[in-house]
Amino acid sequence: MSHLEGLRASSSQFSLMGQPFQILGGSIHYFRVPRAYWRDRLLKMKACGLNTLTTYVPWNLHEPKRGIFNFQDQLDLRAYVCLATEIGLWMILRPGPYICAEWDLGGLPSWLLQDKDMQLRTTYPGFTDAVNLYFDKLVSVIKPLMFEEGGPIIAVQVENEYGSYAKDEKYMTFIKHGLQSRGINELLLTSDNWEGLRYGGMEGVLKTINLQRLSFGAIQHLADMQPQKPLMVMEYWSGWFDVWGEHHHVFHAEDMLAVVDEILKRGVSINLYMFHGGTSFGFMNGAMDSGSYKPQVTSYAEPLPEVPSPQERRAYEPVVIQEHLSLWDSLHFTDKVRSERPVNMENLPVNSNNGQSYGYTLYETIITSGGVLNSRNNIRDRALVYVDKQCVGSLDVKTHELMLPDGKGERMLSLLVENCGRVNYGKALDEQRKGVVGDILLNHAPLRGFTIFCLDMKPEFMKRLMNSGQWKSDFKSPSIPGFFQAKLFLDSAPRDTFIRLPGWGKGAVFVNGQNLGRHWFIGPQHFLYLPGPWLRSGENQLIVFEEQKIDDKIVFAENPDHGKTIDVYKLPFCTLL
Repeated sequence: MSHLEGLRASSSQFSLMGQPFQILGGSIHYFRVPRAYWRDRLLKMKACGLNTLTTYVPWNLHEPKRGIFNFQDQLDLRAYVCLATEIGLWMILRPGPYICAEWDLGGLPSWLLQDKDMQLRTTYPGFTDAVNLYFDKLVSVIKPLMFEEGGPIIAVQVENEYGSYAKDEKYMTFIKHGLQSRGINELLLTSDNWEGLRYGGMEGVLKTINLQRLSFGAIQHLADMQPQKPLMVMEYWSGWFDVWGEHHHVFHAEDMLAVVDEILKRGVSINLYMFHGGTSFGFMNGAMDSGSYKPQVTSYAEPLPEVPSPQERRAYEPVVIQEHLSLWDSLHFTDKVRSERPVNMENLPVNSNNGQSYGYTLYETIITSGGVLNSRNNIRDRALVYVDKQCVGSLDVKTHELMLPDGKGERMLSLLVENCGRVNYGKALDEQRKGVVGDILLNHAPLRGFTIFCLDMKPEFMKRLMNSGQWKSDFKSPSIPGFFQAKLFLDSAPRDTFIRLPGWGKGAVFVNGQNLGRHWFIGPQHFLYLPGPWLRSGENQLIVFEEQKIDDKIVFAENPDHGKTIDVYKLPFCTLL
């Protein structure tokens, strides 16, 4: 293909290889779908008549430690792009560095926040230096996959929805130059919602729009901004994300079809965001904050079409909890830090000095009295408070004060702080440090002399935990918070299933060391997706980390339970911007 002309936007219609071309796209994120299912999902996309695959690229997964890159296994971007070629799909790559995507910190690595002066998504040197090193590696992976090199990538997006952020007029030019100077010569695009289209744009870069409704003449507005240029809806929102404690959003097919039909009749190119959402496995969900902080749920899914064939599912028999291990008995498996003052998780001297990125952090100090504990809103995002290992309450972004009971002598105060997910959209990105981010007061005096434990619950920690000889089978007084273990035995080929935890409270679930994500009884999500390829014939180990309350079993279902629902079309239009 290298001698043929790639995607062009030189008239009112796209052309590819010299012929008129309408982009019929769909988004599937390789990092949200088990690698064993990539082919199945792309075949379903092809069977639906789409011709172009789009995906974001999450910087925080590909560079989890500064200068240490991972493009292997589940993160093998080259393999994913090559699979698209094999199936007959073109590709639009959206490499960020910021991606939004309802993903922790919009895909930016948390170690960037170690710099107290960091200004994300600007030309601040601490940010641009990191972007340059990342682009050096990323472009070495993706350049051979460009159309001009014989690959399927016909366009590359410059950053993401910067018009809604727009803190630095030089920044987008820096990102554009960063791609082109490294040899990316395909068509460049930007992507913005109605609000963000007001941003000036760049010479030689095509503007596209993100929307769910054809309100206020959005398509015509884009056409007026770029006369004699092809029109594209880069994100047609075919669903909406959920946050804990609220309803599950549904988007009825008839509402969707009416809009898509109108878009296609006008000859406008379209990308369905998402074609298949997948799962934000582990602790990778994002959060929203438009006045109040709301963490997003683990699931990012839209139902898949049953073509070419539906994936077989199984509701396995419930498994009984056999052993438990107190959180307090697991602490010697973690990294431990001593500090006079509290330290936010990103600045902890752990993980080769890259800090702690995700999960929980335990802060302990000695107190000699009860009284008023005041967080001064320095808890990010939620803390269970213990005195001598007995829970006395909780603190979060709304609750800043708690009465500690009186007692004699020295007692241990413990704050188990959960990073519930960093905000992925909006102006608050620079303020997403987690853990304890400032002084905690007891009776107006700041607490000092902390021992801090890093509970990121990475695979190596879970392996040490599983091999520990300290598990107990006596359930007369199981300790919460703690880890609860069960075994699932399979005598046939593993199938997809959904874990349900009625009677449990809040925590996370691990299967054979894989972190499936968070569970929380407040919903709306009342399941965790367990992919068949993550199970094995024979014995499988299930561990529930639980903060609040336990049941004696883990239940399986064939179908997900999304909880109470709300129609997306009943939401105010402004919430979709």
